[in-house]
Parts: sequence; C-alpha cells; structure tokens
Amino acid sequence: MPRHTLAELTDLAARALKRAGASKAMATVTAQALVVAEAEGLSGHGLSRVALYAQHLRAGRADGKARPKIIRKSGATCLIDAGSGLAFPAAALAVAEAIKRARRAGVAFVGVTNSHHFGAAAYHLAPIAESGMVGLAFTNSPAAINAWGGKKAFFGTNPVAAIFPRKAAAPVIIDLSLTEVTRGKIMLMAKEGKPIPLGWAVDRDGHPTTNAQAALTGSLTAIGGVKGTALALMVEALCVALTGAALSHENESYFEPGNKPRIGHAILVIDPAALAGTDTYHARMEDMIAGMLVDEEVRLPGARRQLAMTRAQSEGLEIADALHQELRKLAGRSRA
Repeated sequence: MPRHTLAELTDLAARALKRAGASKAMATVTAQALVVAEAEGLSGHGLSRVALYAQHLRAGRADGKARPKIIRKSGATCLIDAGSGLAFPAAALAVAEAIKRARRAGVAFVGVTNSHHFGAAAYHLAPIAESGMVGLAFTNSPAAINAWGGKKAFFGTNPVAAIFPRKAAAPVIIDLSLTEVTRGKIMLMAKEGKPIPLGWAVDRDGHPTTNAQAALTGSLTAIGGVKGTALALMVEALCVALTGAALSHENESYFEPGNKPRIGHAILVIDPAALAGTDTYHARMEDMIAGMLVDEEVRLPGARRQLAMTRAQSEGLEIADALHQELRKLAGRSRA
C-alpha cells in the first residue's frame, strides 16, 4: 500500500465532507480529527467514518451548515448547542470556553447538546494540556450497553477521556469506551465480514454472538459488568441530564437509517494552580510516573498513540486501497 501524507488525507476527507454538504469550516475541523485518529492507530474513529458522516449529511441526520452557539452561561459553566451539526466544531468551541473559564475560576464545566458522533474523545483535550491544565471529556452515544439485569441496549458506549500535562514530556492520555471493545472496531469487522470474539456483544435478543452485524443492532458487553454499567449511567447523567440532550436509547443507531442524533458531551477543565499549585502538580505527577516506570514492562497510557502519530508525521500513513478509493469517490475524484 502506498503512503500518504497527513495533509493529503486531510484534504481528501475535507473535500468528501464538503461535497456531502458540510460547510468548509465543519469539513476541515472534522477531517483533521479523523486523520489524527487514523494516524494514532484508532482506525475505528478514523477515515472509515468519512463515508458514514457523508451519508448522515446527505440524509439530513447531520446539518452541514450548523454553527455551534452558546445558549446559556453562568460563571464557570456554559451550555453549547451544536445545532445538529457534526460534533467537532461544537467540541472545539466547548474546549476553548472551558479553558477560558478555568483560567478565571480554577475550574470549568461546559456542556454540549444536540450534537453528533464525538470521535476519539481524548483528541478534543489536547489544547487543554497545551494550556497547562487537566481536562476530562465525556459523551453519550446511541444505545449500546444494556442496563444491569436488562437485555435491551439502553446506555451508549459512553466514552471517558482525560489528559494530564507534564512539564517536559508528552501528556498522559486516558481514553476508553465503557465496553469491552469500541463500537467502531466492531463496525470495521462488520464491514469486512469478519466474526468478533465471543464475549464482546449479544444480539438484539440478548444472546451472545460472534456476528459483528448482529452486535451492531444488539448490545455490547460493558467493562467490569455491573461496574461498567454504573459508569455508563454516570456518563449519561453528566452528558444528558445536565445538557438536555437525548438519552442514548432515544438516539437511533448511526449505522442504520434513523433519526437526527441529539448527543450530549461534557468537558471539565481544572487548573492545577488553583489547588496545590502548578509546581506541586508537576512534581507529584513525575513522582507517580517515575514509580510506575521502575517496572520496565509498564507503558504509560497514550504512549502508543503518540508514537504512532510521530511516525505518521515523518513517514506518512498507509491506508487500505479500498478506503483510499472510497474517499476519492466521495471527494469527486477519479481513480489515480
């Protein structure tokens, strides 16, 4: 497979999204996020999503002309309406507002309502670490996890992400969905006609399945059983009860014809200077990390994706020829 520069792939993805109805600004910021996810090895949240987003734009499940706006604000908090657009412009505004408010108050909480698929959650947090602050992100998503004791999907995969800046090194990044595997990974396996391991999901009748397509219309297995479903409930409350967004079970699957998503996100930013102080924060973080790395087998969260990005920036990125041709077709370009 030939290698492509990140700039080439970003331009191709942006053209595809714009051709499907996204504004130039929405197409650009979305393409940038998808290419970063691809470069970091998170293909389930990468360029495979371009076709899905384009489909949603054309079908009216996402408004390509939407502009996110602040609809309520109070002190260290505000609420942003994504206007049913793709999530990335609204997420960028939420992060900018959270940073600004945390600088003033020491902490900030920004909610987003009426949004769409959030992508790789930790991606949105990079500007927070660059500002020297700690960031957390949460999002709900269409129903994927059954409530404990139930058979039907009720909660979304409801990812949780956090970023912790370091003084002279790359930040520590934590990014996980609350299922044994991401829905995006199952989506890719369904597209390729591959079976999934037993234990990842159940079908719509609650039976364990190895059929990836059946898993997408069924329920995914929560991490840690009852503990995972409790965390999913927590994220649902943060992203829906506080923002007025749609509950996960009110949002129909991204992968079948359905309603316009009204997903909710939440961004929390904490300024270390407002607590024990920036110097103490960095000292304690480095003490913790040094203690972890005494064991040579330990790998810091986020290290693998950071290494993959560095390699992609210098060497370019390989993607499957079928995906490349799909992007070219969506962008209105003939085969090379």
